[in-house]
Amino acid sequence: MSTETVSNLMTFEVQANRVDASGSLVTAKETSLVIDTSATGRVDALNPVELLLAALAACLIKGIERVAEPLEFEYRAVRVELKAHRKTDEPVITDVSYVVTIDTEASQAKLDLLHKNLMKFGTIYNTLKAGTELTGTVVAGV
Repeated sequence: MSTETVSNLMTFEVQANRVDASGSLVTAKETSLVIDTSATGRVDALNPVELLLAALAACLIKGIERVAEPLEFEYRAVRVELKAHRKTDEPVITDVSYVVTIDTEASQAKLDLLHKNLMKFGTIYNTLKAGTELTGTVVAGV
């Protein structure tokens, strides 16, 4: 499994294999992750919605890593909290909200600029934004 660029398209690959009735194993590059694919759910693995939220969290944190230097943005830590809602009678995520809390001395104006960059350049962010209501804030804190 690898990430490659073909023409102007990047390709990402993962493989998922059912282990048993309680879960599956996802593999990408040199790592694996047990996921909850059981009908009853399990507390020791992420379910599909939680995986989606984890992907958005990773996208936001990776975005901060990428733009911090060009924006001259200094920080010590980042925490991302996300929440999604799903209708009980329809299999669709209606909205996702997030709060990115950054341990920084930066001004709110600098945090707002960082947030604009995250929204503009985040691959997972823009993919989700195209299909669901996506709202969030970036704040200073510990």
